[in-house]
Amino acid sequence: MYAPDQAPLAAPAPFPYGRSDPEAADQSTATPRASLLRQHFESSPPSEPPFRDDSAEPGASHQLRHQASGYREREQKALESELPTAFRVGSNTTTAESIFAIPPHLGTPPVVGSYGSYADYGTIRSTMSRTSMDQAATMWRQQQEVGGNVPDDEVLPILVKEIEQDGKIVLAVEGQSTLPQTVFNSINVLIGVGLLSLPMGIKYAGWLCGMVALFLCAAVTAYTAELLAKCMDLDPGLITFSDLAFISFGRNARIATSILFTLELLAACVALFVLFADSLDLLFPGFLSVTGWKFICALILIPLNFLPLRLLSVTSIIGIFSCFSIVLILLMDGFIKPTSPGSLIEPATTYMFPSNWLTLPLSFGLLMSPWGGHSVFPNIYRDMRHPYRYKEALKITFSFTYVLDATTAVAGLLMFGDDVRDEITSNILMESSYPRALTFFMCMFVAIIPLTKIPLNTRPITSTIEVLLGLHQQSLADSSSMVGRSMNFRGTMKIAVRVLTIFVYFAISIVFPAFDSIMAFMGSALCFTICVTLPIAFYLKLFSHEISAKQRLVATSVMVLSTLLSITGTVWAFLPKSLIGA
Repeated sequence: MYAPDQAPLAAPAPFPYGRSDPEAADQSTATPRASLLRQHFESSPPSEPPFRDDSAEPGASHQLRHQASGYREREQKALESELPTAFRVGSNTTTAESIFAIPPHLGTPPVVGSYGSYADYGTIRSTMSRTSMDQAATMWRQQQEVGGNVPDDEVLPILVKEIEQDGKIVLAVEGQSTLPQTVFNSINVLIGVGLLSLPMGIKYAGWLCGMVALFLCAAVTAYTAELLAKCMDLDPGLITFSDLAFISFGRNARIATSILFTLELLAACVALFVLFADSLDLLFPGFLSVTGWKFICALILIPLNFLPLRLLSVTSIIGIFSCFSIVLILLMDGFIKPTSPGSLIEPATTYMFPSNWLTLPLSFGLLMSPWGGHSVFPNIYRDMRHPYRYKEALKITFSFTYVLDATTAVAGLLMFGDDVRDEITSNILMESSYPRALTFFMCMFVAIIPLTKIPLNTRPITSTIEVLLGLHQQSLADSSSMVGRSMNFRGTMKIAVRVLTIFVYFAISIVFPAFDSIMAFMGSALCFTICVTLPIAFYLKLFSHEISAKQRLVATSVMVLSTLLSITGTVWAFLPKSLIGA
């Protein structure tokens, strides 16, 4: 027996993710509609049992919404009185019309999503009702009274602007980046240690297959980056890659992309551990074992893992400079040495086609690994001051990155041929005839890259764990186990999480010590999926009624081919090298 206002509601029909046929067929209609992201948000099933309460859930009657409006207005005024003015944007829109009307620490779900963000699958929470948010606000205030409130200087404000969309005034992200800043940020995402394994990738594939594959990887990923922007244009409320997954395929797709991003960051950090240890072991042979150097790397990274994000972001410039310097030293050594091996003047023996065709699938992931930046491109696009120049930014970014990657691949293979190692820097450090000063600087730059990139890559992972454990400031309202805990307890737990995360990298790097296998796995399992398969899947889902049959056929063919290469490359990455003769 239920009270009149607590009778169970009938389960809502499954929401058709993507875009409806009428909407796709006629976008010029004057009928006002809410944003695409808001429609999916309001149509998501509640996380609690479907009983009627004061919240305006989908399917609730107009009468119940009217009865709840007075209470909700009183609670909203009370909440706004306690929030900083930064959360209150001057707008005539109601809270139901803007995804930014919910304070960020109450509007984000308790799992990390897009790269570089935390406490967030995307930009909004799809399962929290307005009543739940009011309760969360009360719990938040109680928690801060008990444990204190430490401002989080790592949360940057989001600037928004009012725009008119389909007859309604909505809030959208106000882009700030100019074209040069966008190009720099994009290059910063693409340039990394993946280029160090490109000579090995060309060796496995041969000159013809390898260079063609490298060019196609650049062209296809540039094409899919453009598709992401086209999907983002559907709704100004879309900000992250996970938002696109959500509006295309629902909440489970958003969770899946979050898991993929976490795996990508984890694999990148393990590869950097291996790179650091292998390089120093070659420079100082016999001083420590490779495992010993990995332990030293872990000890150095522990304090760096506690630096504020604003300081870690500055180190990314150092990482880019180090990558450029490594390529420059590689070319200088190649022209300084007159004889093979290790000379560009007298190149080593190479092959037009693979000398061993069984190694060809290993090259798939190695040649794709430098192009893994699509998890961040939606954020970069949304932050542009002039989004119409995004195509121009992509052309500059991918052209510059391709030239740098191709130069590294060609120079490394010409210098060492069949003797090229999984990290081209290892060949340089092993060759004693190069100038000692250049070798020292090469090793220094190689060591700097992990120390600058691992703390940045680790921050989203540690934030995920903190949110899941209820330790993060923005997740306290959702964690009953942390309510009433002291700041000392939460601080100790945070320290333990950040230290243990580093030692997890250390342990995995011991189990998987081969740099090229790690990069092959990243490229095959993760980069193909995130950079090619998913963007095309979003595009086909959201624009299926607008594209021609030929366009659909081409996009589907590329997506199927990407999936096949991803599966094949991933399997080969875990095969023993002795089995395939690598």
